[in-house]
Amino acid sequence: MTQRKQVNRTPAKKVVRNGKKRKIDRASLIIIIGVIVFAIPCIIVGYELIHAQLGTHSPVIGSRFDNDLDPQITNDQINSIESAVSSLSGVEEATVELRTATLRVYLDVDDSTSAEGATSLAEQAYSSVGSVLDMNTYFSQNNGMKMYDLEIHVYNDLDLADSDNYVYVILNKSSSMEEPRVQTVSEPLDAELAQSLADGTYNQEPSENSVNEDGTVTVGGSEEVIEPTDEETEGETE
Repeated sequence: MTQRKQVNRTPAKKVVRNGKKRKIDRASLIIIIGVIVFAIPCIIVGYELIHAQLGTHSPVIGSRFDNDLDPQITNDQINSIESAVSSLSGVEEATVELRTATLRVYLDVDDSTSAEGATSLAEQAYSSVGSVLDMNTYFSQNNGMKMYDLEIHVYNDLDLADSDNYVYVILNKSSSMEEPRVQTVSEPLDAELAQSLADGTYNQEPSENSVNEDGTVTVGGSEEVIEPTDEETEGETE
């Protein structure tokens, strides 16, 4: 009989998993995730603070008329309007400018122009603007879109501002108005009230208050005398 060779078999090592180490790995992962979640808003806030600091004293450039003012008024159209209003009878000098979505027309007219004549010139200038720019297109709101406002200033010599011959008329039409409005701003709406205010302001006698040598105050040059109070006297003494 053949003898079987006895083979010593070493028992296989059992792999023991360390449950404690697995728990530590999970805890570390949670901490890392927490740090990342906390760091993201801190980075965003820090970036905004640095960006704001770098932008200090720098102008903020933008437009409050985005998606509005369509079609836009061009320089060629402004020049055409200026030529048209300059040719009006009685106009000595005309200037047209566009600022902050408002077309402004300034007409310096003859010094002898009356308020009625200035009003007539303002209306003629309004027609001249309308011959270049359609009022319903450029100076009226359409579908909620903001459009241009129009101002026409008609005045004679500004040196006459304190005289009765001074005339200043303004024709105004905003994009929300259906018809223009004309006002003679050189004439008060309530003449009596304006005169009473002028009399009270310019005809009032100046105060003649004076401080006497003994510390008393004479009011308005009259015999009324104001004696200093005890508190004021004590304050001066201290």
